Amino acid sequence: MLGSIFAALGQFDDPRFRRVVLMGLGLSVLLLVALYVVLVWLIFWLVPDSVSLPWLGEVGGIDTALSLASIPLMLVLSVFLMVPVASGFTGLFLDQVADAVEARHYPMLPPAEGAPFLSQLADALRYMALLIALNLVGLLIVIFTAGTGLVVFWVINGFLLSREYFTAVALRRMAPDEAHRMRRANTGTLWIAGVLFAIPLSIPVVNLFVPVLGTAAFTHLFHRLARG
Repeated sequence: MLGSIFAALGQFDDPRFRRVVLMGLGLSVLLLVALYVVLVWLIFWLVPDSVSLPWLGEVGGIDTALSLASIPLMLVLSVFLMVPVASGFTGLFLDQVADAVEARHYPMLPPAEGAPFLSQLADALRYMALLIALNLVGLLIVIFTAGTGLVVFWVINGFLLSREYFTAVALRRMAPDEAHRMRRANTGTLWIAGVLFAIPLSIPVVNLFVPVLGTAAFTHLFHRLARG
């Protein structure tokens, strides 16, 4: 498991790998900036520029102050937003990342056939429903239990990330039933690997690198488990 993670980190000198990393970073940053712009627009639309307070009189610049205060709020929200972003990244760049990993480390493999579209769609819909439900529960736990809830967040999203990344990688070279059977047989190992990627997902800025590294690491993990 750790070998798979270090192998993924060691491929940053690959131009194909770096290109996907930069594309993923760019899209993630654009998404977060777009969300921040929407949030600021809502603040300016809903909050008055000034209010009249007892003893203080007219107080202005409230909407501007709130828009500035929303910056750290967006950094906190990015912890939760990066989970669906990481999921979406898997669908967009999975083949490019996995192909780069396999070209360097597993050159004797034939080209991956990929998963049938309907199978991918059905699996993605099931995953997104599970992701939304469990993260709502996790968010409530984090809010009401402070630091303890963060561990719950890591555990929940470790399971979600391991399921998404491993299944997506395995479906490139396996039938759906075989891929799901292999995932269930290695649930513990995959879950721990997922938690190791869920932890940096909770660190703003660092979490932008997680999607591509997760895809690469689970590509290695898939091939090592398949050999085993």
